[in-house]
Amino acid sequence: MVESAEHREQRLFGMSFASLYPLYVQKVERKGHHRGEVDEVLSWLTGYDEAGLERVIADGTDLRAFFAEAPAMNPNASLITGVICGMRVEEIEDPLMQQIRYMDKLVDEVARGKKMTSILRSA
Repeated sequence: MVESAEHREQRLFGMSFASLYPLYVQKVERKGHHRGEVDEVLSWLTGYDEAGLERVIADGTDLRAFFAEAPAMNPNASLITGVICGMRVEEIEDPLMQQIRYMDKLVDEVARGKKMTSILRSA
């Protein structure tokens, strides 16, 4: 039986942030970067500080709640463009899916060694 795109999205939205976070850290560490850089881009995107990230990991918060309860989504997140997981992030219509792909794109940019000022869309 083939899984529908809607079912895949619902499964992704219900995935815990705690299950995704170590994968992000492993990805950047394999490329010679560190957890602090992952935390920095996540903090920039969502407003979670280190304690907030630790709390959502410990609580098993799913991605839907992770973004819904984010302290302050960065207004410059809309400046994140490009392709991740075969999708142009700026063209994703579902707001939650777009936020998840923003997060994926930022972590990917850390892993690729892009300068932090560029990743954080600084002037």
